[in-house]
Order: sequence, then structure tokens, then C-alpha cells
Amino acid sequence: MQREQISVFDIFKIGIGPSSSHTLGPWRAAQQFTASLKQKGLLAQVEQIKVLLYGSLAKTGKGHGTDVAILLGLTGADPVTFDVNAIDSTIASIKDEQLLSLSSEQLISFNYNDDMVFLFFESLPFHPNAVTFQAFLNTGKAFSETYYSIGGGFVVKEGENGNEKEQVDLPFPVEKASELLHWCLSTGLKVSEIVMENELSWRTEAETRKGIMQHFNVMKDCTYRGCHTSGFLPGGLNVGRRAAALNKRLIGSSVYNDYSSWIMAIRNGGNSFNYILDWVSCFALAVNEENASFGRVVTAPTNGAAGVIPAVLQYYIAFCDGYTDEKITQFIACASEVGSIFKKGATISAAMGGCQAEIGVSSAMAAAALTECLGGSQRQVLMAAEIAMEHHLGLTCDPIGGLVQIPCIERNTMGAIKAITASQLALQSNPDKAKVSLDAVVNTMWETALDMNSKYKETSDGGLATNIPISLPEC
Repeated sequence: MQREQISVFDIFKIGIGPSSSHTLGPWRAAQQFTASLKQKGLLAQVEQIKVLLYGSLAKTGKGHGTDVAILLGLTGADPVTFDVNAIDSTIASIKDEQLLSLSSEQLISFNYNDDMVFLFFESLPFHPNAVTFQAFLNTGKAFSETYYSIGGGFVVKEGENGNEKEQVDLPFPVEKASELLHWCLSTGLKVSEIVMENELSWRTEAETRKGIMQHFNVMKDCTYRGCHTSGFLPGGLNVGRRAAALNKRLIGSSVYNDYSSWIMAIRNGGNSFNYILDWVSCFALAVNEENASFGRVVTAPTNGAAGVIPAVLQYYIAFCDGYTDEKITQFIACASEVGSIFKKGATISAAMGGCQAEIGVSSAMAAAALTECLGGSQRQVLMAAEIAMEHHLGLTCDPIGGLVQIPCIERNTMGAIKAITASQLALQSNPDKAKVSLDAVVNTMWETALDMNSKYKETSDGGLATNIPISLPEC
């Protein structure tokens, strides 16, 4: 049986908010569809495109920007580089002119109301996040493909299983936490070092380190930008951004025009419990307010949970002396391995497992990374991840109005705080006496996901989404 091989850059992806499964994944699916048309020599024959959205993609698609992402993907725009300030004008032009430049090469008519179809009451069996692209050709024939956005920006085409990429010979293959611990104990390597050795199978160490720092720079810029941007989030809920006001209250009247001087000012501001707690919350709020505003973020491992790892990493940088490239690389590498274990053994898709699959996994990743960076043993690292997830089990996904805002943004603050608490507990504990293993909690999370009612899986059909009138102001 072919094993799933996951790189650090599969778990951490640069993209545009608000959702990895509903925005980034469909965007990538649209790009893959146009690439398929090109490969088959059909692009120049296309006269019309229809997009069919199923299940969760239909029910919360507009709130998550699924339609926007697909249109941008069909034009050939890339989420890593596309100017986020041009999103609104680009989409408005497509809708108003009823024209779509397919892959920036083939201009076709496109009527948004007719050609973007939301099938609210239809789902496909493989995964709740499904999209079918239909291309109608000038020959009278049609060509279609179906894709599934399975969480974290991962996309699987109908008829494939997601493991089609070329296999490499990993020196330390890992499917479960027990295997990871075996490699760590038999070699003496840290979790992050196991990851870096495996990454050599795909690229040089220098390339991996450069890529990790590029991802960190996006996290850093997103956090800084979110802490200095006020206003209201798009989508109609009239949710006010809070990170900027909290930042100003904590930092005082001084103005810091770059990230490094801002972080130094935060570090010099004290280390009381309330002060640190407020900053961790501020970091998480900042990232997810940017995410909700269609800003550029890093999936960690998803967009809806994109604030947890940056918040804990900023805590490590500002309050634990973690501001070096080496320590940042160690943190992100370690976190990625825990994320991959959950991806392989359970899910990182809220549409499959509720919010435990997003906030819970990100909290476990952050807890493990922080524990290793603070000097914890390999067993303590896995223990921290287990503790963090154990206390997210059963967490539902019930976004009000289908938007990644309430309760999603605040949940990132809670996930970050739980990660730090889990790390501290693990560092002060003897993991040999632990009653629950990381593998046990991964299995439990997956069993809980299977048992969870579908209305709590990113459909906005239950929970807060149905009990809070969307006309109410944010409390």
C-alpha cells in the first residue's frame, strides 16, 4: 500500500483567506482544471464554463469566498502572488461584463447567476467539499472534472486518492506518532531534525530553510498588518476588528514602523501573566481578522485556524527569546510533523471533522513545537500535542452566516492559549506516566468526527449558526 508522504510545505501553504478548504482548495482545483484543458488541447475550444458546488462548498461557499476563489483560479491567478487588493475589482469586472478570461488566454462569456451553481441539498460521497467543472466546447462536446477540497488546501481529483505524487525514499517514514517516537529514540534526533532529514528527499537543506523562512515572513507580515489595521470585516455581520485597538492599548502611544522594533517594544513591556495573555490573543486575532478580510495568510494547517501557530510562535519570539532563523525553522518543522500525523490518521477538514480538525490540530501542532523549542524531550513533545488535542475533542464547526468570523476568530485565541498551557503541562510532567498517547487521541478525534452530526461540520446548519440571528451586533 502506498503511504502518504507529506512535506512541511504541504502542511504550511501560502494563500489567501478566509478558508483553506473553501477558498484555497477550490482555487487550486480551478487551476488544475484549466491545466487539464490545456494538456488535452481543449482550451481554445471552450465556449462556456459551468461550476457546480456541492455539500459544504455550496452551503457556506459564498461566506467563505469559494465562488471568488474559483473565478480567480479559472483566470490563471495564483493565490501565492495575486494582489489581494485587486480581488474585489477583478470579480466585479467578471460579473458586470459577463466575461471570463480562461487561464488569461481564452475569453468566454460567463453569467455568474447561471454558470455558478450552488447545489445546497446535494453531496457527493467521497467528501462534503466537492466541485464539478463543466467545459462546453465549440465542437458540441463537453468536458468535465470533479475535485474534492479535503482540508488544508489539499485537493483530490475524482478517481484519484491524493497519493499520486511521485514517491521518494524517506529515511524516516512516519504514519503514526509511535513511528515518529521510534525514529527519535533510535537516532537521538529531535522531531524537527527528523523532519529536516526527510525534507532532503525533496530538496536541499538550504532550499527547505529558505522556504520555511518565506512562510514565516508571510506569518510575520500578516500578524503585524492585522495588529495595525482597524475597521470592519466584510460579509455583512458588521464584525469590528479588535486586534489593532488591543495592540494600541498594550503598546501605548509609541509608533513602530517595522516588525522588529515592534516585537522589541512588546518584549520590553513586561512579562506579567495578563500582559502575555493579552498579546497572545492579540496575535491570534490579528491573523484571523486578516484571513477573514481575504488577506494573505499561511495555512497552519488550515486558514480558519491560521492564527494559532503564528500566535504561539510570536509568543516564543517575544517572550522566550525565539527570534532567530534557526529557532523559527525548528518550530515550524516540528509543528508540521504533528499536523501530518493528524492528516494521515484523521482529518484536517472541518467539513469532515468539525472544528476539532482545524483549531484542535493547530493547537496540537503549536504545543508540540513550543515544547521542543523550550527544551522538552521527544516524549514531552508528543505529550504536549496529545494534551492540546484532548481538550478540543468534539469541537464543532458552526460559522455564523457561513463566514470565518464568529466563532472562528476567537477560537484561534483559545487554541493558542491551550497550546501554551499544554506545553507547560508537558514540560512539567513525566510522559512515561501518561495515560493517553498521541495516536490514541488521533484515533479518538477521527471516531468523534465520524460520529458527529453533519450539521456541525461547516454547513452552518447547526450550533451558533442557527441560534444567533445574523442581524445582531457582535457582543
